[in-house]
Amino acid sequence: MTGELDAERVPWARQAGCDSDSNWYLQENQEKPSDPFHESESRGAWLQRLLLSVLCIFTLFALAAVTLSQSFTSPVAHDYDHSTAPHETAAPPSPTIVQHNEDTPSVAQLRDPSEYILSPSWDFDAHPTVREYFWTITTETLNPDGIYRPMFLINNQFPGPMVECNEGDTIVVHIINQAPNATAIHFHGMFQNGTNIMDGTVGITQCPIAPNSNFTYRFNVKGQHGTYWYHAHHSAQASDGLLGPMVVHSRQEQKLQGLDYATDRVVMVQDHYHNLTSELLMGYLAPDQENDEPVPDNALINGRGVRDCSEFPGWPCDATNVSTPNIDLDAGKRHRLRIINVGAFAEFQIQFDEHPFYIIEVDGTDVNPEPFHRLNILPAQRYSVVMETNATSSNSAFWMRARMVTHCFKRENDRLQPELRAIIRYTSTDTEPPVAQPTSKEWSEAIEVICRDLNTTALRPVEPISPPPADDFVVLRANFEIRDWRLARGFFNDSTWHGNATHPSLHRYLDAHVKGPVERGAISVNEQVFDREKELVLETIGIRTIDISINNFDDGAHPFHLHGHKFFVLLQGNSGYPPNSTELPKYLEEHNLLENPLRRDTITVEGYAWAIIRVVLDNPGMWAFHCHNTWHAESGMRFTYIMVVFLPLGFATGVSSGSDAPTGRTLISMVVTAVVALVTTALLPKYTEPLKTLYDWGSRGILPLTAGLRRGKPSQEKAEREAESV
Repeated sequence: MTGELDAERVPWARQAGCDSDSNWYLQENQEKPSDPFHESESRGAWLQRLLLSVLCIFTLFALAAVTLSQSFTSPVAHDYDHSTAPHETAAPPSPTIVQHNEDTPSVAQLRDPSEYILSPSWDFDAHPTVREYFWTITTETLNPDGIYRPMFLINNQFPGPMVECNEGDTIVVHIINQAPNATAIHFHGMFQNGTNIMDGTVGITQCPIAPNSNFTYRFNVKGQHGTYWYHAHHSAQASDGLLGPMVVHSRQEQKLQGLDYATDRVVMVQDHYHNLTSELLMGYLAPDQENDEPVPDNALINGRGVRDCSEFPGWPCDATNVSTPNIDLDAGKRHRLRIINVGAFAEFQIQFDEHPFYIIEVDGTDVNPEPFHRLNILPAQRYSVVMETNATSSNSAFWMRARMVTHCFKRENDRLQPELRAIIRYTSTDTEPPVAQPTSKEWSEAIEVICRDLNTTALRPVEPISPPPADDFVVLRANFEIRDWRLARGFFNDSTWHGNATHPSLHRYLDAHVKGPVERGAISVNEQVFDREKELVLETIGIRTIDISINNFDDGAHPFHLHGHKFFVLLQGNSGYPPNSTELPKYLEEHNLLENPLRRDTITVEGYAWAIIRVVLDNPGMWAFHCHNTWHAESGMRFTYIMVVFLPLGFATGVSSGSDAPTGRTLISMVVTAVVALVTTALLPKYTEPLKTLYDWGSRGILPLTAGLRRGKPSQEKAEREAESV
């Protein structure tokens, strides 16, 4: 409830009330509470309470002193399994540091695709490791498909290097920005639990990295594994080349896979533009365009394509060093391919001629293997597939077809080549040299022409989790509207995003020190700090589980991505209306839709369709939810939510210990809060009833932040409420 106190929970509120624009206070014309020193309470009882308070204060300060001395003099301890001698305290071992220093070529070049093949000797059981990367960002002219164009490069190569780690490792990426434009990097799908400031979203969690400046991203990868990627999160720079893959290995990776496989590799597909995205954005965001998205010119696989220079008269072109992508696989074995759509706009249909495959992972969630012939994948989505090289035909080479769904485009592009092929070659010492071009046949099923998600209803996570009951129901209406200056803007409800790159949302929120009169655990729109028309910001206090009903009133498909979380996919529909908050629980129960639903971080809502997702908001910070169609996101189709859990002092100043343990400054704030509460409770029991309520709110908030959050689990408070209701 916003703007007033719950009189039943806070008795003082019945007398004094609460103003929506201020903190707790007494009305001037309200009768003051009586002085507790003049109550009939005996003097002896009062002295006992005073002595007890002094004892508690002394104990707290003693404990804080010991803890602080360790906090300021010792490194953060990890959960290593090390032995100690009797009656001795062994210092925690220094973490292993692995530095990934790659040679930077003197001339801009395409990255060797063999770098995206994962090593079979990777150590899944290695101690938690600090993996350190050194990236220099520049802009150079390069020709991924033969046509030269300016591109963002990491260490003078495109695409970017693969980031590979184990769950529990710490990633450190040192950025030197030598490009002429500011930038930032978002590690797509990373929870960033405890490191919200490392999310890399310009205008929300950070300012961009200015030219000739440095920045270091540092975060711990915990509670997740699978296939991810990183990309620029400023303007449309990802489409100009600033992207690369990321793979997080589970400690139990081999046990979690339903199928064994001999090799493991990343396959990135993307649409490719021959013009700079800054130029394309100027045209797209101009008046009277009515959401006319730029149509791609070509497709790339792992940063490579091929075009005939004769088709581009007047364009700088050299196809000498580009060729059809090749994927060499040993015959008679199973192979894992981690497919990522790193593009800006196009949906791809992926198929391997004469080879069915099994999907075993979706957006970082291991799923039980299910067979498919074709894979629909939209921007930002990831699927791992296992293919067996057991074809009985005489062919030893087959086509992999990556076909754009051109029905999604609103106009034609005469230069577009919608299908890119890669050659799948069987490699064996017993076979003849492969033919130059495959003669394989594609599947006979009709080709999909509607822009929509793959039907994932049969995919069930290997690790079953049933979603907790929802606390709240949020309705989002996604559409485009033409308003001032005849500009078409993307909207969520009545809000179109206008970010402030020099004063991000998170910074403004912390600067405002908002402790507004929102009931504990409630969800509301924060209009005290943010202009709702330009920044739709939902705020929650404490762990909440919410259902989000996404209604697409646009004719185009929207791949929506939530930062910092995965969500449960409950329902998707392409006709009628979604169940409302009253109808939904019964519908889910009747259709058994709460039994281990798919969990992912990017879902597509096709044109004039809807979807309902359930997300456990258990990750403190400010997180973006936006369409991952680059053009739509840049037109304003995004919003954020804040989860507040008694933000510690270190959080406000951007200090991060890299651990779930409270920092020294956080401990000081906890001790001060406890001392004030104990003293005032002992001496002023009637005056301080609201303060005790606030302290209770703060205490519940501290616990999840410092003790470590459990993803996908209902909060303890909610569990208690459910138990009471039963």
